Amino acid sequence: MRLGKISENVLRRSVLKQIKTKRNEVINGAGVGEDCAVFSLGEGECAVSMDPVLYGKSRIPAYAVIKAANNLAAGGAKPIGVMVTALFPVNILETDIKEMMAEAEEACAMLGIQLAGGHTEISDAVSKPIFITAGIGMTGKGEAIYTKGAKPGQEIVVTKWIGLEGTAIIAREKKEELLTKYPKHLVEEAESFEKYLSVLPEAAVAMQAGATAMHDVSEGGIFGALWELAESSGVGLEVDFKNLPVRQETIEVCEYFDLNPYQLISGGSLLIVTDHSLDLVRELEKEGIRAAVAGKITANHDRVVIKDGERRFLELPGTDEIYRLRSV
Repeated sequence: MRLGKISENVLRRSVLKQIKTKRNEVINGAGVGEDCAVFSLGEGECAVSMDPVLYGKSRIPAYAVIKAANNLAAGGAKPIGVMVTALFPVNILETDIKEMMAEAEEACAMLGIQLAGGHTEISDAVSKPIFITAGIGMTGKGEAIYTKGAKPGQEIVVTKWIGLEGTAIIAREKKEELLTKYPKHLVEEAESFEKYLSVLPEAAVAMQAGATAMHDVSEGGIFGALWELAESSGVGLEVDFKNLPVRQETIEVCEYFDLNPYQLISGGSLLIVTDHSLDLVRELEKEGIRAAVAGKITANHDRVVIKDGERRFLELPGTDEIYRLRSV
């Protein structure tokens, strides 16, 4: 099978269809594009997300923690803790383990969440460290937001810029190669995109503004996230290509490696569905968060991107572009 997320068809056929046992406490369970599960716990609700980081050679623990927190925030939950399963290769040094766990703790401190436990193991089944995080969050009764909450007539807001996570990874791990073509300031700025990867601030603003659906733009890029949003809600969408914000550094990095920035892992960007898009954009900008109205939700099942007047239909999400760089 291909690298990265399994295809939607395989997910539906061989994963989701095998889940048959249900409990009333599970309010929102597994589904296409769903960022977290939500459980009813008396007066409140508990949200749980899981994420692995299987790409990159450095900053793996930080990315794993941030991804788990982002998924919770996209579900309308307040992240409070994270549990980590860390698998290390046999040639790992204790100093390396110490550094990586300190990095995970640094990310937790930045987000205001606790590293609450997990499992660490040395295994000859892995050739590099793998971090799998389980994020834990809480919401008030009925306050969770689901990816499937989009309705025809609503509009889609996208925050910050697409491709941030992929750009930061590539700039850090291919720095010397990029410096042969681009000035140092451009490469270093691309590398610094890690500072934008948390979506907790915009998710909080969106919750206050009455968003009905949110989706973390992660593996599969903006095109994959748009497809998942529409598929989860059973709706169509129309997006104006020119309204998908992208940094010049991302364009340059992707051009060098012949990658499509619109299919590049984009942690740090959040899709928000709302009835009041311009008001939401203004509220986000008050908090220093860039945002743009990218398109609208439609009643049919067409998923369309309009570019230079031409309509392009989105396809099922494929392998993320980050996996084309086999040494990353």
